[in-house]
Amino acid sequence: MGKVKEFLKKKDIIISAHRYGIDAMGAMAQGLFASLLIGTIIKTLGEQVGIPFLVDAGTFAQSVSGPAMAASIGYALHTPPLVLFSLIAVGSAANSLGGAGGPLAVYFVAIVAAECGKLVSKETKVDIIVTPAVTILAGVGLSVLCAPSIGAAASAVGSVIMWATELQPLLMGILVSVLVGIALTLPISSAAICAALSLTGLAGGAAVAGCCAQMVGFAVMSFRENKWGGLVSQGLGTSMLQMGNIVRNPKIWIPPTVASAITGPIATCLFRMEMNGTPVSSGMGTCGLVGPIGVYTGWVNDVAEGLKASVTGMDWLGMVLVCFVLPAVLTWLISLPCRKAGWIKEGDLKLDD
Repeated sequence: MGKVKEFLKKKDIIISAHRYGIDAMGAMAQGLFASLLIGTIIKTLGEQVGIPFLVDAGTFAQSVSGPAMAASIGYALHTPPLVLFSLIAVGSAANSLGGAGGPLAVYFVAIVAAECGKLVSKETKVDIIVTPAVTILAGVGLSVLCAPSIGAAASAVGSVIMWATELQPLLMGILVSVLVGIALTLPISSAAICAALSLTGLAGGAAVAGCCAQMVGFAVMSFRENKWGGLVSQGLGTSMLQMGNIVRNPKIWIPPTVASAITGPIATCLFRMEMNGTPVSSGMGTCGLVGPIGVYTGWVNDVAEGLKASVTGMDWLGMVLVCFVLPAVLTWLISLPCRKAGWIKEGDLKLDD
């Protein structure tokens, strides 16, 4: 047993929740952002301004989301170059065979294939043949066996959440908004979760609301400590920057979380705000304005497909209120009694320089 542990250590194979649940999933979200998400934004821009080059560029970027996710996971797992490059084929297979739940299939399959490739890397004199062969055969074989089932399961869970949100928009609006918003601030990837579950529609709108509440909420609430730099880094970057402060004082999480519990049902019940762009956008919030852009691209897609007559003023009002105004105002108002009660003290929200 000691020799096995020593061998795994030599190969940098660390079986842990942090490496697989945080590092790998976070990297997968970046892979999605660098392919499917940015591709959708570029394509939509091209369609709106009538530039075919942008449409083509966006389409090409969208088409390599599977390989991008797998390569990103391989990078997070510190794979040798031959394993990393071989994961491109694995990601393509897993994403294609996984269907609507392809991202979750890529996540599991890429991890196994990467670790298999690392096990044999540089162990033979014909490494250039053995390592990519083992990585690709293990990954594609696992994709054929498991990806359809993994994808179907993820898609089914997402469908249940979306169905439940349509049926009970108030309750599910609160639950989805709060849980996805919390996931965004935690060191895991809310974007990857939403992508894996193919979370769109009304549930996607609630997810956008929750993520925006966390990011805009923390940005505004901590303005007195962090000024404009903190406003931008949290409001357009990530509320995850506050994770260290949350560990020291969990009560600072109360205002944006309560705000998300309010904006979620406002999105689902009052404005019926849907996120019908790419599912990954549901878990991005105001990071690079991806959440609002995803809502907009969903409107464009619905109009093009005849599902929506036009983009109305009520649509724009709902998005602006839910994504920007309400998170800012509500979080600030809720933080006032928290500060007065001593739950949040001066400096509790200060970001490290």
